[in-house]
Amino acid sequence: MSPIPRFQPHHGPAILSSGFRPFFLAGAIYAAVAVLIWLPFYYGELTLVTTLAPRDWHVHEMLYGYLPAVITGFLFTAIPNWTGRMPIQGTPLLGLVLAWLAGRFVMAFSADTGWLAALLIDGSFLALVAIVVAREIITGRKWNNLPVVALLTLLLAGNIGFHLEAHFGGLADVSIRLGIAVVILLIGLIGGRIIPSFTRNWLARENPGRLPSPFGRFDGAVVAVSAVSLLLWVALQDGALVGTALGIAGVLHLLRLGRWAGHRTGRERLVLVLHVGYLFVPLGFLLTAAAAFGAIAPSAGAHAWMIGGAGIMTLAVMTRASLGHTGQQLTASIATQTIYVLAAVAALARICAAIHPAWSVGLLHLAAFAWAAAFLGFAISFGPLLLGYRKRRPEAPRSA
Repeated sequence: MSPIPRFQPHHGPAILSSGFRPFFLAGAIYAAVAVLIWLPFYYGELTLVTTLAPRDWHVHEMLYGYLPAVITGFLFTAIPNWTGRMPIQGTPLLGLVLAWLAGRFVMAFSADTGWLAALLIDGSFLALVAIVVAREIITGRKWNNLPVVALLTLLLAGNIGFHLEAHFGGLADVSIRLGIAVVILLIGLIGGRIIPSFTRNWLARENPGRLPSPFGRFDGAVVAVSAVSLLLWVALQDGALVGTALGIAGVLHLLRLGRWAGHRTGRERLVLVLHVGYLFVPLGFLLTAAAAFGAIAPSAGAHAWMIGGAGIMTLAVMTRASLGHTGQQLTASIATQTIYVLAAVAALARICAAIHPAWSVGLLHLAAFAWAAAFLGFAISFGPLLLGYRKRRPEAPRSA
């Protein structure tokens, strides 16, 4: 039985009353703006005062900038449910938001601040988040959630490694793969629990029949195989061993997804999109396996994971949590469905750009603008909710 979270009154701005509010809003805006900045930066039409190459700045700000913000928003909202402890809010929450913003500033101006200052300031955010999450889980004695702390620590290590690689080697390499691997394992671990749970709740109420399989030994085995294959990929990048391991993991994730009865959720896109987002996880494994054998460019699988898997899954979680925790009806409006479609278009366009280089310029622009439109669409549609400008509806359900 899950602990019952306790709540304390918050008398300050509504946006600081819960972790999801500032981090979802800021993360979404930054995800869009960073990509719109990167495109002219990549083509030499814009200059940033950063020590990083255009590709590395883009990768870093997606992998170690926007994603940690959304992950933090989710964890700070979920942990009170896991542990029954008070949520992080008010001044401590504001301090963490400012630490994240400081990281984004120094990464854009690292040529002025210096690479070491950028490392320390940017790295401080994930370090603080890992400490807070560890404290909450340990104090709440929810030992089964400690793997989340381990993955946050690995993500921090990847971020530190990114700064070191970029400074001493000119370009980041291993640290990029490590960061991607951690994100995919987080999706596999957390997504593997919430997707069948939310699907089961909705199906039991709206479409009785076959229900998804709950997290069990098979799921644990899939996550373990994924971890081994990703470790090989991080260390070796390509070769027959890496390609075979990634291919096996991809097939296992497809089997896992098939156990969750996603095909029965078509009437509610708020649930269906979780399955669509997760579909890009096995696709990323299979494309990266093909790249390990030299068949396609490595960026195809990386973008399947990061735009399709991480991008769509974060939008799915952000929209659902924003509705549920502000007392709104848990259903996807036309605007919300449009956000999902735009994210899917971005993912498919970017994958195709990697597979078909002759069309890459047009597809890159399509992917960038569709991505930016999806996240700005979230900020516009859900911003008033996150800022507390819409009244909650007590009668609305909190889970689907």
